[in-house]
Amino acid sequence: MEQFFLPVLDFLADFWPYLLIALTLALNIWASGHAVLHKRDTLSATAWAGLIWTAPLLGAGLYFLLGINRIRRRARSLRGRTPRLQVPAASPCCSPEALAGLLLPGKVHLSALARLVGDVTQRPLLLGNRLVPLGGDTSAYAAMLQAIDDATLSVAMATYIFDNDRAGVLFLEALHRAVGRGVEVRVLIDDVGARYTAPSIVRPLRCAAVPVALFLPRWLPRATPYANLRNHRKILVVDGRRGFTGGMNIREGHYPEVRPRHPIQDLHFRVDGPVVAHLQEAFAEDWAFCTGELLQGERWFPALEPAGAAPVRGIADGPDEDFEKLRLTLLGALACARSSVLIVTPYFLPDAGLITALNITALRGVAVDIVLPEQNNLRLVQWASTALLWQVLERGCRVWLSPPPFDHSKLMVVDGTWALVGSANWDPRSLRLSFEFNLECYDPELAGLLEEMARAKIRRARRVTLEEVDGRGLAVKLRDGLARLLSPYL
Repeated sequence: MEQFFLPVLDFLADFWPYLLIALTLALNIWASGHAVLHKRDTLSATAWAGLIWTAPLLGAGLYFLLGINRIRRRARSLRGRTPRLQVPAASPCCSPEALAGLLLPGKVHLSALARLVGDVTQRPLLLGNRLVPLGGDTSAYAAMLQAIDDATLSVAMATYIFDNDRAGVLFLEALHRAVGRGVEVRVLIDDVGARYTAPSIVRPLRCAAVPVALFLPRWLPRATPYANLRNHRKILVVDGRRGFTGGMNIREGHYPEVRPRHPIQDLHFRVDGPVVAHLQEAFAEDWAFCTGELLQGERWFPALEPAGAAPVRGIADGPDEDFEKLRLTLLGALACARSSVLIVTPYFLPDAGLITALNITALRGVAVDIVLPEQNNLRLVQWASTALLWQVLERGCRVWLSPPPFDHSKLMVVDGTWALVGSANWDPRSLRLSFEFNLECYDPELAGLLEEMARAKIRRARRVTLEEVDGRGLAVKLRDGLARLLSPYL
């Protein structure tokens, strides 16, 4: 045996540098070739290929961990073992032609947007809904906790972050009480978001007999805000009839009643009417993906009566078969706008196509206002965002920086009639790499209310000028520019 291994060891000792070079070349060729063939976005493919070749072995390793979309393959494997979710057809549906008859004079052009979003999402626009904004003086958490305490049949809850803090414990206790009453409870937490606090809330939930699943568990030991392929949706559906969605995670920063050390401004919505089935459908498919359990029947999908007058549609987006549905919706909304576009987002890293669409919209004479937080909770994102602001400022878009506390709100209003709300941000992570859920609503009353919220933020905000952005020092410009190069990964 020794006579066999000694020549092998001698060979490795003499030739290991060449073997390492050969291995590095092979990995780099494979990784960069995979990026070129499978990355739809040219910038993303270029960035990954550059990282792979400038950081040998490390770049290929990072691409293997973060760059490969394994969702579709895993989804196909799961769905090969279980039947697809069968959701009862919701009614009444609203065709683009019917919507044109409901819109006010001068707003009929937005029916073309409804046609576009319907073709992109393959989901109907549903009549008879009501959306109530929650945030600021109206506590979203109080409404959500009360709904859980009122549940008699089922509670479906999905969130990106579920902290083990004062707010998280309140939800844990409410969910535990619901289980004690015999309510069917299902809680889905993104694996990264479950580890923003230590110890995690997951074990206390399980000790409280609350069924909980983690979305795409990963082996890296700590949570990171820059992890890919995460479930960023925020959905709560009670008894299949009352829904909540928006931008709020479960953490005490969103709960002013507990006087958090680091408060967060945000916006959430109570949802009633047939579109609640779209929230439940998104949750049920994620739950089946993670656990294999199908949620069906009246307990989860009851017949839903009209609760208002708003035509609303759910838009599920993700790096699987729902790829780029939200991005196409944003592009369509900008193309249809005639008088005004209001955007509020915490993270603003639009790609070249969205920047061009924003600029064309402003050049057509449409008032485009973009509200961002002056102090972002993610420093790299703020630097990268600042580096690209000149691209929209020079064509007439107006950018406003809202004062602290950090504003995590996400909304878009077009022509005082169409509103888009939900979990997605204006960055590559939301529009390409994460699973999101938004609602589009054709309701002048709601749009007017949201527009006034945005205008109130603008009145407190500071306007950014092109001269200010151009006047940054060279060192700051280089810092921000280098951060912008990382935008495909932020």
